[in-house]
Amino acid sequence: MPDGGRGASAIACHAGDVTYSARQIVMLLCGCVVLGIGVGMFLTADLGSDGYSTLVNGIAISTGLAFWIANLLVGIALVTMAAARRVRPGLGTVVQVVLVGLTVTATLDVLSTPDPLVWRVLLLAAAFPVLAVGVAVYLGSHTGAGPAEAAALAWDPPIAFKWSYSAVQGGGALVGWLLGATIGPGTIAVIVLLGPAVDLASRVLRVDVHQDEPAAAQ
Repeated sequence: MPDGGRGASAIACHAGDVTYSARQIVMLLCGCVVLGIGVGMFLTADLGSDGYSTLVNGIAISTGLAFWIANLLVGIALVTMAAARRVRPGLGTVVQVVLVGLTVTATLDVLSTPDPLVWRVLLLAAAFPVLAVGVAVYLGSHTGAGPAEAAALAWDPPIAFKWSYSAVQGGGALVGWLLGATIGPGTIAVIVLLGPAVDLASRVLRVDVHQDEPAAAQ
């Protein structure tokens, strides 16, 4: 499955000049849903947010912008920067933002933050493999990366994705904190662990997270 399923089915989705196979679409949708569930679990643990969300929250706090507007502006900035380094946006760039957001909302409606700290820590720990698999599968569809992942992929090479992803999350958390957002142990865990966890998941699932080539069904 290292090619992200390109050419795996005669059924295809056309987006502009690019054609995505049915397998790519399924991987994209499944990966985004799994990622959204993982984010929902992570937020329900209430032990901090990821670096990207911390950055957006800090900008919203310091400027008075609505969170969704700050999120849109940061997303556009990161995707544009990544495109300048030849990580091209695609269908997955849009689907990731929309579908993950919807799934997170649904997950938060179902889950509730447990009272004992130990259960919150366990929920946080359980969220990491879910997050890692979600990111690996949706990136493995080769349909385009969301803002945070695109920013990390833009620097691989020369920096391996597992470390560039940590750098993006860490930089986002630092700037967000300086702008007034709060961080927690979960934020530190994302910075240190999520990049290597995604790298491990991609190797176990045998998918390539890089988006160097435009995805097209042959």
